[in-house]
Amino acid sequence: MLTFEHLKTQVSEGTVDTVLVCMVDMQGRLMGKRFHAGHFVAGAWEETHCCNYLLATDLEMGTPDGYASTSWERGYGDYVMKPDLDTLRPVPWLEGTVMVMCDVLDHHTHEEVPHAPRSILKRQVNRLKAMGYDAMTATELEFFLFEKSFDQIRKEGFRDLEPISGYNEDYHILQTTKEEHVMRPIRNHLWNAGLPVENSKGEAETGQEELNIKYAPAMDTAEYHSIAKNAVKEIAWQHGHAATFLPKWHHDKVGSSSHVHQSLWAGGKPAFYDSSDDLGMSALMKNYMAGLLKYAPDYTAFMAPYINSYKRFMKGSFAPTRIIWSVDNRTAGFRLCGDGTKAVRVECRIPGSDMNPYLAMAGMLAAGIAGIEEGLELQEPTKGDAYQGETGMIPGSLRAARDALHGSAMLRAAMGDDVVEHYARAAEVEIEEFERVVTDWEIARGFERA
Repeated sequence: MLTFEHLKTQVSEGTVDTVLVCMVDMQGRLMGKRFHAGHFVAGAWEETHCCNYLLATDLEMGTPDGYASTSWERGYGDYVMKPDLDTLRPVPWLEGTVMVMCDVLDHHTHEEVPHAPRSILKRQVNRLKAMGYDAMTATELEFFLFEKSFDQIRKEGFRDLEPISGYNEDYHILQTTKEEHVMRPIRNHLWNAGLPVENSKGEAETGQEELNIKYAPAMDTAEYHSIAKNAVKEIAWQHGHAATFLPKWHHDKVGSSSHVHQSLWAGGKPAFYDSSDDLGMSALMKNYMAGLLKYAPDYTAFMAPYINSYKRFMKGSFAPTRIIWSVDNRTAGFRLCGDGTKAVRVECRIPGSDMNPYLAMAGMLAAGIAGIEEGLELQEPTKGDAYQGETGMIPGSLRAARDALHGSAMLRAAMGDDVVEHYARAAEVEIEEFERVVTDWEIARGFERA
């Protein structure tokens, strides 16, 4: 990490010439500007501006209607990007470059924009702080590496995709050695950028990778996740390869997830741990987990934000289908990890690799807070195959998740009506765009036989 004073020294010495001034958009991507470092330290460090459509767009950077915050009628004005100088860090994979993250503020009031992802998570973190707790989280990043580059794949119409390996490489040292020309710089560059990277490994499919970063306060974890995801794509591109965080790039391949581990701490000690409990779970943890389960449909749209997200939820795929918890069971939507130890925590296995970490974690924290405030009782853990049974199901489509989000009294109370309406509209946009497209599957299936 960098201090502002250190940055000024680096600029005067000529070792840094570029500052990436970044915000996180609705999709979890880094958006912003590249400043000449001399101009940044001279004054731009105080604030800059961006078009407010950046928080009302889709993956294609289109400008769909239906948002209350901005539109053609409202003229698409400016937001203020306010650099958080505590987030200054080097970007070792780009020469002479550093990065800073920004809060997004209203141009007129200078208040935080409520539907900005960073604002949404900050609000839930602060609610917990007011209760005396710190939210500690970690995310796992799964993705696929491909033989060809982004440009080659796009020019070939995203057809005949070939992963970087030819067989399941889960924990496979020989195969992952072949990929070290990409994965080693990812680990090392992120470490040198101040991200506490733990390891990478092969995942359970051809060309699938997993990157693990040490647990941290929730705001830091979301930042780590967003920066790492961007870095993976940039570093893969630098080496002539493409990396995708699409949850299900092929119907015959395993999907990519982004499991979220979470616990609450108080006074520097784990508040989820109780040595007198058989599983080491405190009453607080049980309330929190009961909230996660009760309200899982409400925040699923934050964990699975696109049409493709729901192709991943399949029986026998290690992706969950039911809203249940179990002890160290990878078929469950919520898995208890570290039972009987001070490291006891809950892993939510529902989010896909396409999640926006700020939104997904905000939804989970809001649900956990509701469980505590309502004194919810945690059901007994499920044993055996969690794909079987009569328990509640994870929403099976984006439309179902959108309806659950829109109708969530809990999230409206926790985040505000405007935030819920905003992201419910984002889901609608994805549905509308998909429904107007004729797919290759439809043509092949019905061209002659319909």
